[in-house]
Amino acid sequence: MMHRPGLAPRLSALTKVVEFGPGRLDEKLLNEANALLLRAGDRLKLSSEHTVVALAGGTGSGKSSLFNAISGLELSPTGVRRPTTARTHACVWGLEGAQPLLDWLHIQGRHRFSRASALDKGDSQLHGLILLDLPDHDSIRALTDTEADRLIGLADLVVWVLDPQKYADASTHRRYVTELAGHEAVTVFALNQADRLTAEELAELVIDLNDLLRREGVEHPSVVPTSAVTGRGIESLKSVIATAVSKRRAAIQKLEADLHRLEQRLGQTMPLGEALLAPSSVDEARRMGLTDALCDAVGVPAVGEAMENVYAERSQQWVGWPYPRWISKFRTDPLKSLRLEDVGDEIRGITTGAVSAQSAEVANAVQALADGLSAGMHPVWRTAVHQAARSRAGQLPKTLTEELTEVAPQLDRVPGWWRVLKVWQYVLVLAFAAGLVWLAVGLTMPGQLPPALQLLGDSAALPWVGLMMASVLGLGVLSGIASRNFVELGASRERERLEREMRRRVATVAASMVVEPVERELGRHYAFYTAIRDLSG
Repeated sequence: MMHRPGLAPRLSALTKVVEFGPGRLDEKLLNEANALLLRAGDRLKLSSEHTVVALAGGTGSGKSSLFNAISGLELSPTGVRRPTTARTHACVWGLEGAQPLLDWLHIQGRHRFSRASALDKGDSQLHGLILLDLPDHDSIRALTDTEADRLIGLADLVVWVLDPQKYADASTHRRYVTELAGHEAVTVFALNQADRLTAEELAELVIDLNDLLRREGVEHPSVVPTSAVTGRGIESLKSVIATAVSKRRAAIQKLEADLHRLEQRLGQTMPLGEALLAPSSVDEARRMGLTDALCDAVGVPAVGEAMENVYAERSQQWVGWPYPRWISKFRTDPLKSLRLEDVGDEIRGITTGAVSAQSAEVANAVQALADGLSAGMHPVWRTAVHQAARSRAGQLPKTLTEELTEVAPQLDRVPGWWRVLKVWQYVLVLAFAAGLVWLAVGLTMPGQLPPALQLLGDSAALPWVGLMMASVLGLGVLSGIASRNFVELGASRERERLEREMRRRVATVAASMVVEPVERELGRHYAFYTAIRDLSG
């Protein structure tokens, strides 16, 4: 047999269920759980030395007569023509410490009676008993009917007084008996007015009542035939009550039975199943997946690619070999057809426009995260996870826009090495131009120059000048090619840096606006079902 935890841990678990249940559990069930916690807290604070036993029954069942027979005094009024109990009467065996409990039960002072006298010497086994004679539960007076229901719920042990004619009364069984499954330890059935039956009829009714109770879920019913007129069965009933009183466990057993019934209803509404296998947090893979999806939705790759292309094209103004660039001025500029001269505005348009234009993709990314995390959950919790994921969805595109706009690349920034390389290339351009002048002078004006410039007209130096010019030209071309490679590498690094920063910001926004609300709901789900598990043991 499975060991069940004590009452205190289970009540603590129920407290967690009530804490995390609003909006997830049926309001009526949640109110019942809350009421049980309040009732348990109140009862456990009151006298554990007293056991509250309520005599409940319909009109004419002989309940008040049975109350008087057990107490040995005429405490509760009885009648012949449609006898009715209008107010609850209480008889206490051992009044010390019982007053707060009687106050909690709302028993009026004039209806409280004590057996703390010499009359109790033969009833010492009942010391600590508070016996209640409840109003008839089928009374036409709504007030007494409500009071009976209230005290039936508060009593530690309930004795149902049934008469031979109405023992199978549908209203009693429908309203009360069917709710007693699991309450066998704190429920007794007194088949009263046995004096009206023959021995054979009584035996047959007892068998029939037992069968009826078992069919209604009371597995081990305790049925005691009684007669307040002849005194038959009174001692047997007192013995059953005395056993409960002496063990001092009826109050705990009643609360455990109430808790078990509530636990079963919770299990039907929110079955535990494999609920605890659901994730209690958003794992790193799902976080990355959400970040990737949001980056695609806001166009991070497009911004990075545009920035890389612009970086490479702008570098031609600084590190490209000047001669090809000057020649290209006489041709149509392909960059103008691409409108890359206004690429700064284009990139900012990408970062701001894509968010609003692709809001559906943002919603899809959030939806995909919620779908993956809530798979297999109860529909109520699945809906709650989706609502948590979308809780700030309206602000998400705007926030992403603002974050990414802040990191838009500075397209007018010129790396220092571009400036150095440009100076070097113009030095080569000047050297090449000087060589051209030398060749022109040497070829057209040999021997005609002044002595100071005679070297320029020396035909023997011209081959060396030509070699120098070829070297300068080659060096310029090679430096241009090398610079292009460095530019491409730099553009790639700039793109990586930009995309990394944009991705970091997207991840931060996703964490605060999507992941955190979802994780709160996942934590609530896990705590709720952990409490359901602890409640059942």
